[in-house]
Amino acid sequence: MIQPEITKLTPVIGAEISGIELSPPIPVDTAELIYQLLMEHQVIFLRDVYITPTAQLELAESLGEPEQPHPLYPHVPEHPRVMVMDFDGKNPQDTNVWHTDVTYKGNGPFASILYSRIIPPVGGDTLWASLCAAYDALPEGIKSEIANLRAVNDLGDFRNNFIIGEPDGNADKLNQGYLKMGSAIHPLVKRHPVTGRKFVFCNPAFTVHVEGMKATDSARLLTYLFSHITQPEFQVRLRWTENMIAIWDNRCTMHNALYDYAPHRRVVHRVTVINDRRADQQQRTELKIVS
Repeated sequence: MIQPEITKLTPVIGAEISGIELSPPIPVDTAELIYQLLMEHQVIFLRDVYITPTAQLELAESLGEPEQPHPLYPHVPEHPRVMVMDFDGKNPQDTNVWHTDVTYKGNGPFASILYSRIIPPVGGDTLWASLCAAYDALPEGIKSEIANLRAVNDLGDFRNNFIIGEPDGNADKLNQGYLKMGSAIHPLVKRHPVTGRKFVFCNPAFTVHVEGMKATDSARLLTYLFSHITQPEFQVRLRWTENMIAIWDNRCTMHNALYDYAPHRRVVHRVTVINDRRADQQQRTELKIVS
């Protein structure tokens, strides 16, 4: 394998990688390198990569199991696990808020792979934030305060999909939405299963209430945490070009896909990886040793 060039983009998150060949079959050492770089930098970018949906799926499978077809978004023909996110002025984007994917579920996905197909002439950047760096920068008193706290995550902004047309005093569709999408309670501080780093686990889109607190006290604490974790010092910002790949560790990052490019069009293909195959294998090995 040709030694790739690795350019670190900020002190805490993000790196751009060049010199990696991703035509299938992907060599084992290449897959291992991508994984290690992802663990180190939390989000990695590869420009001028020309891959097919089959190759994108193979890249995802080198990390873990690709997610089942999305119930709402369309997919690439004959590739149901390759989601198509196609937005313009007539079809507005709905992901332009800081979020970690589906924290309203008990177990969120490990990673996502985004491949750019059509990019607007200006705008459409994506930002990622390191929740590890955000935790490290918290005052020690706040670290102690949130160390054993948990928070409720629910469908958040997706409420808007279930309240259109509901009359005043009624919320039947919204209640059905809660049943369909669910809620989950997560610790406000988690430890990364591979790197061992602690990180803040909350996000403005889906984290709504701190367990055991009055609503006003919960709102005060969450407002502080949201303000803290969205500081520019913890972020990397990507200016997309066509035929570019972004891979991020969803467990310890947030992202925000800006919708500032209407009426222009932005099309990306996305594959979500639900589990970290290497971490799972390591855990099974450790369990066998203990037993």
